[in-house]
This record gives sequence, C-alpha cells and structure tokens, in this order.
Amino acid sequence: MNDIKRITIENEKYPELLKQIYDPPKCLYVMGNVEILNNQGIAIVGCREATEYGKKAATYFAYNLAKQNINIISGLAKGIDSYSHIGALQANGKTIAVIGSGLDIIYPKENEQLAKKIIEQGGVIISEYPLGVRPEKEHFPARNRIISGMSRAVLVVEAKEKSGSLITAEFAMEQGKEVYAVPGNINSLNSVGTNNLIKDGAIPVSNFSDILI
Repeated sequence: MNDIKRITIENEKYPELLKQIYDPPKCLYVMGNVEILNNQGIAIVGCREATEYGKKAATYFAYNLAKQNINIISGLAKGIDSYSHIGALQANGKTIAVIGSGLDIIYPKENEQLAKKIIEQGGVIISEYPLGVRPEKEHFPARNRIISGMSRAVLVVEAKEKSGSLITAEFAMEQGKEVYAVPGNINSLNSVGTNNLIKDGAIPVSNFSDILI
C-alpha cells in the first residue's frame, strides 16, 4: 500500500475550496500526490448502471478537460465515475477519487486496479474515514459533499430520477458552484435526473468547451 498521509484542515495542502463548505472534514486521509489537491478541478459524476452513451460522454468530457490541466474529481464507483477517471488517465491527466471507506478498503473491489493506476499516474485517492472503515451506505452522501466541495463545478453525465449524483449536484448548488448536465434521451431512465436538472437550471453541455472554470 502507498504511504497514507493525514492532512488536517489547518495544513497548507488541505484543499482550499473544501475549507469553504459547510461542515468540511476536519482531516483527510490521502494516498498519492498531495501536490495536486489545490489545482483546478471539475467533478464528473453519474449513475452506476451507465449506458454506452453515458460511458462515452464521461470519457469524452474527462479526457478533454484533463488535457486542459484540470483535475477530474469523482467517486471511484462503477459506471460514470469509473469512466471519468479512465478518461482523465487516457489523457495522461490527473484525477482524484473520493471514496466512502478507509483507504485500505477500495470499493468496489473491481476498481482496485483503477485505483492503482490513478496513484501511478500522479493522482490521489482521498477519504475522510480512517483505515479499516467499511463502505457503509450512509458514507456515500457524505462523501459527495467532498467531491463537489473540492471542485469548481460539477458535471452530471447520467442520473436516474433518484440518484446519488443528484445529491452531489445539490451540494454543489448549496456551495455556490456551477452545475452542468449532459442532456439525455427522454426515453432513457438514466436521463430522467439529468434532464430534470436542466429544467431546474443546470447548464446543458454537449462539448467540453461549454464548461468554463
């Protein structure tokens, strides 16, 4: 396992944007390149049961934004999160994964190799939970405030009507961040949440250049 650092909120490496949210974590457990924690970042999130459309969109946006030296921040979950990290890695960019368990328990287990690649390529894996903490259900909404809190803006690629990524978007709005959404097929369950976000004021995007930070 890589060296795990504990960064308190007083530490100069602690993400500056995260300090500004309501209820920031008092400390973060960090594995990887702490030097990137205060670089510009965009969160890309979406549902776990991603369609091919969603996977391609997540990869496209992550790849092209990473090429602009923007950190891609996501949650290492299945589906859209995974493809967001992968897109950044394909661009030789930096990506940050925020997880809902201790850093010694990568969840889902199938993403252990992806987590390893993130570290190898100069990215970071972060948690507010100490080693040994299991990925409990209630940890994930709490984790989402960190994903949005570290980001300049949040892009939602695919989301069902009730989706964890909509919680991330809500946190972003509360934190005064811009929320972007990829419009989806009106016949797809995976697009109900994103299309509703657009109706509620999120900015629809079809090109990475639509996202300005």
